[in-house]
This record gives sequence, C-alpha cells and structure tokens, in this order.
Amino acid sequence: MKTALITGITGQDGSYMAELLLEKGYKVWGMHRRTSTINFDRISHLADKINLVQGDLLDQNSIHNLIEEAQPDEIFNLAAQSFVPTSWSQPLLTGEITGLGVTRMLEAIRTVNPKIRFYQASTSEMFGKVREVPQRETTPFYPRSPYGVSKVYGHWITINYRESYKLFACSGILFNHESPRRGLEFVTRKVTNAAARIKLGLANELRMGNLDAKRDWGYAKDYVEAMWLMLQQDDPDDYVVATGETHSVRDLVEAAFSHLGLDWEKYVKVDQQFVRPAEVDLLVGDSSKARKKLGWQPKVTFRELVKIMVEADMKRQEEALGKTASVY
Repeated sequence: MKTALITGITGQDGSYMAELLLEKGYKVWGMHRRTSTINFDRISHLADKINLVQGDLLDQNSIHNLIEEAQPDEIFNLAAQSFVPTSWSQPLLTGEITGLGVTRMLEAIRTVNPKIRFYQASTSEMFGKVREVPQRETTPFYPRSPYGVSKVYGHWITINYRESYKLFACSGILFNHESPRRGLEFVTRKVTNAAARIKLGLANELRMGNLDAKRDWGYAKDYVEAMWLMLQQDDPDDYVVATGETHSVRDLVEAAFSHLGLDWEKYVKVDQQFVRPAEVDLLVGDSSKARKKLGWQPKVTFRELVKIMVEADMKRQEEALGKTASVY
C-alpha cells in the first residue's frame, strides 16, 4: 500500500485527488491550514478514510514534521492562494504561500526523504500574455498577476530541485479545470450559480467583467488523473494538461443560461469592477506530450462540464429553498 500526502486537500483538486487515490488503494494524508473557519464540505464524505492533519506552507517546521510523521511515497502539492483577484489585493501573502511554500515543501523532502515523489501544481496563468498559440511546455512564460508570477517561481524551483538534487519532482501545467466543487468566487461557478438562482427567481442579474477573455476549460476530475500519472512514470518531467479547445466567457455564460432555457443577454451586465488590472486574453493548451507519454486524455467536453455544474447548482439552490420553506 502506497502512502500519499495531499496539501490543499479541502480544495476542489485536493478532494478529487483524495477520491482517486483511495480508489487505487492508497493510504491518504491530507494537510489543511488551521483557520477560524475550516470548510471540510468537499471531503466530508471521506472523513473516516483519510488522515487529516494541520500544516502550513508558511511554516517550515510544520511541513518537515508532517512529512516525518506521514512518511509518504508521493506528495501532491495542491495548496495555494489560487484566486487571481485576491493575488492583487494580497500580493505578498500570495508570494509566500504560492511561491516560497513550494521551496519549503521541496526542502523538507530533500532533508527527510529525497526518494519521495513530488507533484507541483503549476498553471496556465504562467503563460499570461501568451507568446504563442497554443501553449506548450516550451512556451515562454509571461505572467500577468501576482498569482501567475508566484506560480512561475514554484515551477522553476521544482525544476531546480529536480536537476540539482535528483528529486523525482514534476510540474503539471494545468489549464483551467472546473467542477461543482469549484469555489463561488471563480468565474465558472459564479456563472452557473447565478443562472440557477435567476431560473428559480432568486436573482435578476449577473454582473461580469471581460466577456471576451478565452480559456481552455476542462473537468477537474479528469485532470487529477493526469497528476497521478505523472508520478507513476520512470522519469520525472513537466506536462501541459489541457483540452486543446478554447471558449470565451461569453460562451460559458451562453451555455449555462441556455441549458436552463434562459436568454443570457437579458440578465448579464458588464461591470468594470470585475475587469482585471492586467487581463489574460487567450489561453489554450497543447497537451500532446501528456497524451503521448502518459496516455491521458480529457473525457468530459466543455458543454458537458457546464451542464454538470449548472445541474449541481440547481440542486443546491432547490435544497436551500426547501430548507428555508420548512422553517416557516
């Protein structure tokens, strides 16, 4: 039985990764940060199957002690301050967690057990103001937010530790991947949740930023499989994980609202407060290396993903309505 440690286990990717590893017979440890309000909703159904422990990417000792305690064969570093707008309002914290936190993790691996296999969650936001279309592993980075800059640091420090200390350390350059477990602050859930609320008469408009921004959106459950596959190879490497298709935010809005029989143009308003200081206009990934070397490919299409998310939000809103009605 292998043992894996997942940082950020309470997040979208962490919860799907925990499910995947449990299905494969792993013993799973999950690191979460101590806060006054901890949200275990995404992993509540796994509570009796995983070992949840406190740790903090800001604290070297807690990481070191956790690795010594868990003795993992594999570590999936999925923890980060990952919301782009917040990285503008909290750039230093974003750098400490999303950038230097990777170094603290790698340094702990190097000193405790350099045989541990390490996965670093890199991101398409590193490409930012893209130098070529589509983006691949060799595309130069041009990040356009403190989040993107921090992820570039985390990506390159992973490569440096791999080459300098011969660690089995991989980076997955994942393009946008979504699910019903995505936080409401992210554009996909913002849209699908709003569409459900408007359909049920709970809201009458949705305010958005740049509708022309284009992204390569996939299903998070598909993408964690690619992460796992990277650590099963003979040699460590870095891989782009993407669908290879691009859709605008306008496409996303249209797909979500039309699934519920709504005309999005009646409800959606552009609001400048939601436009980024520096926009990333076009992201689309070339995952041919991952498809060839890992045998990975996405299973869920863009339209299917939007449908899954809209229906999940409709169910949530209807359940909330039922609970509210039962109070009176």
